[in-house]
Order: sequence, then structure tokens, then C-alpha cells
Amino acid sequence: MARSEVTIDLAALRANVRRLSTLAAPAELWAVVKADGYGHGAVDCGRAALDAGATTLCVATVGEALELRAQLPEPRLLVLGPTGAADVATAREARLELTVGDGEVPVDVPVHLKLDTGMGRWGTRVLGEVPANVVGLMTHFATSDTDLDFARGQLTRFLEATEAHAGLTRHTANSAATLRLPEARLDAVRCGIALYGISPFGTDAADDGLTPVLGWRSELASVRNLAPGQSTGYGRRFVATEETWIGTVPVGYADGFRRGLTGTRVLVAGEACEVVGTVSMDAFAVRLPGKLPVGTEVTLVGAGVPLEAHARVLGTIAYELATGLRANPARTRRLVQGLSPEGGLSRSSPARGASNVRTGPDSVGGSP
Repeated sequence: MARSEVTIDLAALRANVRRLSTLAAPAELWAVVKADGYGHGAVDCGRAALDAGATTLCVATVGEALELRAQLPEPRLLVLGPTGAADVATAREARLELTVGDGEVPVDVPVHLKLDTGMGRWGTRVLGEVPANVVGLMTHFATSDTDLDFARGQLTRFLEATEAHAGLTRHTANSAATLRLPEARLDAVRCGIALYGISPFGTDAADDGLTPVLGWRSELASVRNLAPGQSTGYGRRFVATEETWIGTVPVGYADGFRRGLTGTRVLVAGEACEVVGTVSMDAFAVRLPGKLPVGTEVTLVGAGVPLEAHARVLGTIAYELATGLRANPARTRRLVQGLSPEGGLSRSSPARGASNVRTGPDSVGGSP
């Protein structure tokens, strides 16, 4: 039996796409669904993004694109990462578009040339001859979430380098730049994390009119009273100094609730409670306000408990937590809501190997 439930609310994702599309207009919105839709399910989220107005789906690898193409035969699919020569023929057959930053430009496949204007990872620093099969020119911002001046410098370098090719599709803006750097929106924006209602700035996504797509719930599997001097968990990291009610939640780092999340807060029956002791592979402990019954609902991620808050405790970013969530069907029930905007149930592949339970239409019911 599943010990927790992950909810993916596609109605929220569609709302985020519409919000970002309105903000970016007249630029197109391209939805980034790499890393299995940032852990949310690439096929379901990709289809929902297209329903809401996205015109292209972007992934990191040819393999990711092929998984999408098997379920989504029509849309444009852009591979953002480097592609080996051995994959070009496969990409051509699957009607993929490729990004090229270094080396030879393959023929007979649509190509986007990537300029390195300051990220310093990959991409050409000098734009030479542009072959006829190049359909787009792009760059990637290093600091659009933290240092807009540096990002503006990157944009200036990109625009100067591509001025003679303004007839091609030029795209530079990620989620942060779409929200904060309007001059970078150009012909298309590539939005990833913001689609899923997660702030690229580590703040409250609602500040930018975004709604979280992912929710995660469990329940109290055990409740016990600790007397002063008694402890809970490995290493006795929590020792009671007074009579303390402790609840055990049957979720741990094997599910993606990271070991470093001691000290974060979750909601137990709607009340914020501190995670105490050591997060183990299959369970963690929370300090309760009093005795509560076994089976009391615990919200791990949702309204009042955003991923961004857990990320701050870990000293990381919410992207890492979302992509690290493991919805193993032997442990976790996965519920995908609002698959079809018309109210029917769309076909979909199982997300991340999980057994999906789907509901429609665009209901938000219980999902953050």
C-alpha cells in the first residue's frame, strides 16, 4: 500500500502557462519539460502546456525527446543539450530540432546555434557563417535570477552578435528573465521552473502570479509520548527535555524527503510542526502540539509548505528537490488531476514509472 500521495495539478500548470504567455507576448512560450518535467511528469505536463498555448517543448537530451515523441507526435521538440553525432540520424527521423554550440552543424535537421555570452559552459563565442538549416539563435543567462546587470550584458552581446540574422528566431529568456527582464523576451521564451509554480528566485511563487503544481501528503503512522531524556531516531539527534508528543511519518530520503531536512516544517492537521531527529530512509519524526490520532494527515509539500521553504533549510534550490522526488508505485500513489481541459481523460504515459491515478477536468480539488 502507498504510504504517501503525490498530486500533480495540471489545471495549475495551465494557469501558469497562460500567465507566462500573457507576460511574454508577443513572444512565443516554449515549455521546458526536461528531467521528466522537473519531476512532475514530462508527457502530462508537456501536453497540458501545449493545451494552454505553449508552441514548443524543450528537453535536455535526444532520449528525453524520443520519449515525448512516442506520446506527442505533432509538436516541435527542441533538444537543448549537446547531441552526439551518433544521435543525429535518430533526431532527424523523429523530427527533432537540435542545439549546436560547438563543432560541425549537422545537415537536414533544424538547428539552433547557441552562443556563449557569459554562462561559460558550452556554445560558440564567435558566430560565423550561419547554414541554411539554422532556424534559431540562442544564449543562456547565468544570473537572471540574481544579477540583472550581468544578464543585460549577456543580452547586449547576443543582440550585437546576431543583429545580421534578426530574421531567425532569437531566444534567450529563461523563467527568471521572462519575469524580470522584459527586453530579453525577443521572439520566444524558454520557461521551465516557473511552469510548475516554483519561484526561480526562491521566494513565494504567488508574488509572480504562479500556482504550485506539485503537492505531497502522507499521514502519521505512529504517535508516542517521550519522557525527558528519551530520544527518537538514529544517533539520538533529538532528545526530549520535557514530555513531548512525537509523530512518525512513513516517508524518508528513499522517497526524496532529504536527510538534511531536519528542522524544516510540515503541516500536521493544518498546523506547522518541526521535523526533528534524523530523517531516515523510510521515515521521519515531527514534534506534535499534543496527542493526535494515527492517520492524521501530514502535508509535506502544498499550501503553506512550499518546496522553496524546504530548499532554504537545505541551502539548495527547489529545482533539486522537485527533480529528486521519487514516486515509486510500491511506496507512493501518484495522482494526476485535470488531464484534459475539455473534461475528458487524455491518454498519458506513466509518470516516472509510477502508477498514475487520474482525474479530470481542470479540478484543483485538494491540490496546492
